[in-house]
Amino acid sequence: MTEPTRLRGSTEIRLLKLPEYLHLIVDRLASFDAAVVQTDDSITFEFPFASARFDMTPERLTMEASSPDEEGLRRAKELLGVAVELYAKSEKPQFVWTGDLAGDTTLSSFRLMRVERAWQVTPGMRRVRLTGSNLERFDSTTSMHIRMYFPTADVPEPVWPIAGPNGLTFWPSEERKPVARVYTIREMDVKAGYVDVDFVVHGDGDGSHEGVGCSWAMHAREGDQVGIMGPLGRPVRPADWYIMGCDETGLPALSRILERLPPDARGHAFVEVARATDEQPITHPKGIELRWIHRNGVPGGEHGELVRAIRAVEWPEGVSSFGWFASENEATKEIREYWRDTLSYGRDQTLAAGYWRRGVTGLMAG
Repeated sequence: MTEPTRLRGSTEIRLLKLPEYLHLIVDRLASFDAAVVQTDDSITFEFPFASARFDMTPERLTMEASSPDEEGLRRAKELLGVAVELYAKSEKPQFVWTGDLAGDTTLSSFRLMRVERAWQVTPGMRRVRLTGSNLERFDSTTSMHIRMYFPTADVPEPVWPIAGPNGLTFWPSEERKPVARVYTIREMDVKAGYVDVDFVVHGDGDGSHEGVGCSWAMHAREGDQVGIMGPLGRPVRPADWYIMGCDETGLPALSRILERLPPDARGHAFVEVARATDEQPITHPKGIELRWIHRNGVPGGEHGELVRAIRAVEWPEGVSSFGWFASENEATKEIREYWRDTLSYGRDQTLAAGYWRRGVTGLMAG
């Protein structure tokens, strides 16, 4: 049987310090479900959607990518390029892809979406349904987040990103670049062509206390355009027992995690919200004890009960365990240090992410 024709691309990069960070590049690429085979002077990667190869010589890296379809080749080139850009940043790598799709400006990770509808889930949470095409890559069980690109009053008609000659994100106009924030896909249906994103809403509706994402969600109307890029984020590792905690900003992510845990999972989950009316129904295994914490007028990030509740739980011995936490930056820092420094659980058993900082509109704060 004849093997299907594959699309191929390659590039060469001069990298003087490659041995210092090559293992970091390999680890990052392996995290995308890649089977890796490494020798002294070459590395092959088998992704579900493409194949790739590194050939290393002194001061030079040759990268090759191949796939049976255009989307797979674009995605592979972008993954390889991002990994090199990330860890070889100090060397300012310059490279151009040749071969199939050379000069193609379609950015694999970007989708232009339109608002279908928006509604209040609770007084403090608004859900926006976005429709688009070719959304398969966003239906990930390991990476739940997306970077959203919003039009603003200053840039009402932004220019959207394209792929540059190196396969990476290129903005045709910096002056018309939209504002970016990171959010979690709460729910999606690839066949129906939609994703739902939840936004924490606050302020009095006049915009005086609203961040970019919050303001956009409150005023979103059918047909409005917004860009998304991704998916992003570290996975929650499989375990027998879990300890999890978040405030409103982490609730969409926690909800998806709980809904996807195996039925026999055990542990504790704590959710801090402004008031009892902000509680939401969440499907979760019977062995996970879910507790809601109400601030009842205390400003977010100042209540303290969420951190105390997480610290009060003893991790069991003799079973695989995982800790997940998403909240205000200082609270997250305290939990991360407690888990890693006091309890000695490493990065492979914990994930603590600061979604916002008091007094600052951060990337995941709206």
